[in-house]
Amino acid sequence: MIQQFFQSFYLFSKNEIDNLLAFFKERTIAKNDFFVKEGENCKEIAFIQSGLFRSYYVSEEGKDNTYCFRFPNDLLASYSSFISNKPTVENLQAITEATLLVIKKEKIQELASKNPNWSEFSRMIAEQEYLELEKRFFQLQQNDAAQRYTFLIENQPDYIQKIPLQYLASYLGITQRHLSRIRKEISF
Repeated sequence: MIQQFFQSFYLFSKNEIDNLLAFFKERTIAKNDFFVKEGENCKEIAFIQSGLFRSYYVSEEGKDNTYCFRFPNDLLASYSSFISNKPTVENLQAITEATLLVIKKEKIQELASKNPNWSEFSRMIAEQEYLELEKRFFQLQQNDAAQRYTFLIENQPDYIQKIPLQYLASYLGITQRHLSRIRKEISF
């Protein structure tokens, strides 16, 4: 739940969190629809209550490359677009029907101007994004596809079966055929 998410940062009182929740608006996104598309400016952040998302970009050859999945209780945004106010180069697409709690950038800035804890929260989120990017980079450099697949299964066992094989294969940097072989070899 979103309350636990904000409590986990140990920055906000229960009252501050309750006041914050008034700024969030619930939004449902249908399977295959987008939270943000390439070329748009990302002007809001969402908390995923339910559903799965993938982040992907389209190569010059027209191939879409999945590089990230987002699960319930994660934040969702095109972060570089959000902080730079420039159009995004990525697409954030719902893999399943999803329910989000969405807050506009202006509201976050308004909160930060009134309470320094929001600036600290923003810094902590930026650090988490960096660490996640670094972890993904090292996984790609150090682990083979089977190890990366095993990591996903161990960390998201409830959701991995809901991700279409073509997206998993793209994320792992392999063909669907190779993914099928890996899945047969790995048994949990």
